[in-house]
Amino acid sequence: MSDTIQFDDFTKVDLRIGTILEVNDFPEARNPAYQLTIDFGDLGVKKTSAQITTLYTKETLLNRQIVAVVNFPRKQIAKFMSDCLVVGAVDGKDVILLNPESKVPNGTAVS
Repeated sequence: MSDTIQFDDFTKVDLRIGTILEVNDFPEARNPAYQLTIDFGDLGVKKTSAQITTLYTKETLLNRQIVAVVNFPRKQIAKFMSDCLVVGAVDGKDVILLNPESKVPNGTAVS
């Protein structure tokens, strides 16, 4: 288990629901990854990379809703700028994406 945090620390993390609009290969990444373009409704469209190629194909990711942290600073990964961080459960080298059980509006806050 990680260090204990205060509730105020958790409230600083902005988790939102988004829908994946575009999935591209990311051959420049150190580990196999995709480049994702995600619609977060009123928050706009954001891009990120994700090392999720072992369990997901580009076709199964398209139009899928996911959970992401949207208030990290932009981060450069190779020649790509990442705007958010998709979250998932890590099982060894596999990442299982977290997603809402039912479709919700893009940009919906997760609490």
